[in-house]
Amino acid sequence: MRPFRYERADEVAAAVTTLVREPDAAYLAGGTNLVDLMRLEVATPELLIDVRRLTSDRIEELPDGGLRIGAAVPNSDLAADSRVRRRYPVLSQALLSGASGQLRNLATTGGNLLQRTRCPYFQNVTTACNKRTPGAGCSAMEGYQRDMAILGASPTCVATHPSDMAVALAALDAVVTVAGPASERRIRLTELHRLPEATPERDTVLARGELITGVELPPPHSALRSRYRKVRDRASYAFALVSVAAALEVTDGAVRDARIALGGVAHKPWRATTAEAVLRGAPATRESFVDAAAAELAAARPLPGNAFKVPLARNTMVATLLELLEEAR
Repeated sequence: MRPFRYERADEVAAAVTTLVREPDAAYLAGGTNLVDLMRLEVATPELLIDVRRLTSDRIEELPDGGLRIGAAVPNSDLAADSRVRRRYPVLSQALLSGASGQLRNLATTGGNLLQRTRCPYFQNVTTACNKRTPGAGCSAMEGYQRDMAILGASPTCVATHPSDMAVALAALDAVVTVAGPASERRIRLTELHRLPEATPERDTVLARGELITGVELPPPHSALRSRYRKVRDRASYAFALVSVAAALEVTDGAVRDARIALGGVAHKPWRATTAEAVLRGAPATRESFVDAAAAELAAARPLPGNAFKVPLARNTMVATLLELLEEAR
């Protein structure tokens, strides 16, 4: 690891100003991903600005019945919160599937959203990677492809986003609050992360210096049931090959509402809007679920080494929706 300087900011505005002024600075919260990347010399900041104590570590009720999650709330606290477990079970399940207890104790809500891909070529500085070094090429195009994207990829990058929590938040229509050099703003979770296109080095739409301060969840619908299902190579805290965060509301045998997000398949949490549109108003049956999954995955463009992900994603979507249907009966 290269030497670096460390500062603990006293307020959000000061942290933002310092990061904008220092071109080789980075925010530090839990550090569970950043420190690993520094050890690999993938990330080489000259200055770390500790922001963990700047943002809230509390989960608070909103006037409309939703919840506000401070950016410094540890993943373990969020997963265990009784309100989250009762009203947003998909979120608690996603967090518990995402890492060991030790990592969840340290990882923060804001940091979880900003963790970087676990693509082996991104993490290996001896290989070509457009995300790490723009213009260098993408080694995955002719290399290891099992964990790579099948949706929304580009010729410059086929990496996937690693967060389980972000997939659940995408399905829940969460909103991210951000403080920046100019002002504060709110960003829908589904719009926070980017597809790679021609600039895969940019993971999010955040401008230089912007700091996530919290996440807001809308009030839950009493009839909307939710669940997270993750398929991985091993049960012991591996990253998802495919994951599904789904919420389903069924009335009189028909789908009244459906919210679905996929993980492990794209450069960002993938909101399955096509599948949702097919399901709304359709009979709540296996046939409808299969049709919806097929419609969503019609846009899939797998690589030779991960074509199995298409049927895997389809079957996981259908299985998750069937479980929710059974709960609704």
